Amino acid sequence: MPEVDEDVALKFVHTADWHLGKDFPAFEQADRDQLTRARLDVLDRVFGLAERNRVHAVLCAGDLFDSPNPSKNWWQALADKFNRLAWTDRPVFLLPGNHDPLTATSVYSQEHGFRKALPPWVHVIEDDNQEVELSEEAVLYASPCRSQSGQSDLAMGLPQRQSGDTRIRIGLVHGSTFDMPGYQMNFPISRTAAADRGLDYLAIGDTHAFRHVPPDASVPTIYPSAPEPTSFGETEAGYAAVVFVKRLGRKPRVHKERVARWTWQDRTCRSLPELEQLRLEDLTDHVVRLSVEMSLPTDEYGRAEEILSDLQGTNAKHGKVGILQLDRSSLDLDITNVETAFENAPDVLRRAAERLRNTTGEAAPAARRALYHLYRLSRDGAR
Repeated sequence: MPEVDEDVALKFVHTADWHLGKDFPAFEQADRDQLTRARLDVLDRVFGLAERNRVHAVLCAGDLFDSPNPSKNWWQALADKFNRLAWTDRPVFLLPGNHDPLTATSVYSQEHGFRKALPPWVHVIEDDNQEVELSEEAVLYASPCRSQSGQSDLAMGLPQRQSGDTRIRIGLVHGSTFDMPGYQMNFPISRTAAADRGLDYLAIGDTHAFRHVPPDASVPTIYPSAPEPTSFGETEAGYAAVVFVKRLGRKPRVHKERVARWTWQDRTCRSLPELEQLRLEDLTDHVVRLSVEMSLPTDEYGRAEEILSDLQGTNAKHGKVGILQLDRSSLDLDITNVETAFENAPDVLRRAAERLRNTTGEAAPAARRALYHLYRLSRDGAR
């Protein structure tokens, strides 16, 4: 539900790091397509936050495209979304970041088809220290990235508050904060920039986690995170910020809002019960990188194979995991007592099993899988 407060002078959504057009080459093609498309689909939920909260503006803090020259599929789809919204009284501000910097030939250049397709209430930040009046009570200051790397502190370049200026001042830049490794090399943002410039809120983009920088800052300096995670190991991704600034006190209230569809997880199963438990979880909207590390006798190995099939799915049925990257290289067949599995089998099968059991070297893993399938054939034939 939208926040109702007559003393709220400014409401806005702060989002960043959409990375439209990002590819995921480590995945199978169908999964790559899903993950790439999700970066566009999630924007419906971001814009839905703006509508439900009846915000005054939407601030998009850079890296909205994964490259400065995305394919038409992506920029046209984004322009189409904006045109369907028809927000004549709710401006959206697009800030070029280091992945999609403002250059003479980039997607943000005035002659590009993307700019020409945008409705008049969607604005590209194209001037250094650009000043935009959000209302009689609030002003936005913003500077774009003009290259994919740089050492300028765009936040410290914003104008300072002048004596007598009582407006709410919002900053919008893209870069790396002081607590990020290597921040000095790529658009560093000073830890005191927001206070030094006399801002009430500094909206930034670059890192993909939702973070207050630092947590106890007198002026909120916030990464809203990527609205959809982009890789394993990204924590606190999948959000947007809804910000409310009061007339009195001026301390912004920041609501962290989940918008992502996908949750990315690294999982390792080292026993059959762990694998059984994983199968019971609701992982429909999860991207799971699963490593299976166990050695099992033939019957239990067969059960593990069945569970993995359920998790991954087949051409005939959907898997229980939305998107699964499976590493089964450490799933091993324990052949210690494998002879007992073939003691009633025909001689030809027993001899084949013995040859597979004695295979060594690089062919051993494949031989063990073949031994398991031979076991299954002998078991099924005996029924």
